[in-house]
Amino acid sequence: MSAPVSSEPTPGTSVTSPIPYGKPPRGYRLPDATRLGRVVLQVADLARSIAYYEQILGLRVLERSGNTATLGGHGDDRPFLELREHPGAAPVPRRGRLGLYHFAILLPDRAALGRFLAHLGGIGAYAGMADHLVSEALYLTDPDGLGIEVYADRPRDSWRTRGQELVMTTDPLNVEDLVAAGGGAPWTGAPAGTVLGHVHLYVDSLETAAAFYHQGLGLDETVWSYPGALFFSAGGYHHHLGTNTWAQGAVSAGKDEARLIEWEILVPGEADAAAALASLAAAGAAVETTSEGGIAHDPWGVGIHFRAVGDKEERP
Repeated sequence: MSAPVSSEPTPGTSVTSPIPYGKPPRGYRLPDATRLGRVVLQVADLARSIAYYEQILGLRVLERSGNTATLGGHGDDRPFLELREHPGAAPVPRRGRLGLYHFAILLPDRAALGRFLAHLGGIGAYAGMADHLVSEALYLTDPDGLGIEVYADRPRDSWRTRGQELVMTTDPLNVEDLVAAGGGAPWTGAPAGTVLGHVHLYVDSLETAAAFYHQGLGLDETVWSYPGALFFSAGGYHHHLGTNTWAQGAVSAGKDEARLIEWEILVPGEADAAAALASLAAAGAAVETTSEGGIAHDPWGVGIHFRAVGDKEERP
């Protein structure tokens, strides 16, 4: 592991620990205890989407009211997915829209991912697969064409660096070994401890993404040599956010299309939420304060909802 990066915060910015890799922003930096809360998706048919997320992914409905439902894992009342019905919403076109590439559900361990993979095989559900060195991942698409990743992290002490950059790649997944890690136990749904691990967005410019999410929002850059992509995180995680230009030339998702409406960033205190919003405002973003924090929108129309929750809960 390479030497820590030093980062001297400017007055009024957060004070966080040095990181063993990556590039900290010049000014405001999100606290180490930052984690993600939920994603909010717009779907065409709520009942259809609920059936998919329950039967294929093993989530459970925590609350349903009108055209909205929140979902999470079993034995855990923390929601990480909210579905909002917009009847007639157009599905994501094959080429994609600027905005959501995928949202990523993080399982608590490799054994759970192995059981989930066996479950997909048992029901004949197609999934893409990849070994990213820092994690092992499966990729699916919901009925509206919205991308999903389900993954498990490798231990942090196994992550590698190249200079100050974290090494991530896309290698073939060892399917047999991963299924064996499940121990032959049945998949009984997403277990307690399942959370939203990261969000990955289609953008039209990595430079614009860095200006907004790195220098404005205060995320560290962790991976910048991956072709056409740039990854960011808080607190030394491999990434809470990925951005890529693989749909360059597409337009942002419209209000009448299936899309990512917003994703939630959880910070320890109200002062942290206020500081993040102030940093984004200084970078030119339009921000709105709320009773729990505030909301900003990125250059592609995706909302980021900040909420203060304390720093005692576990995070990736």
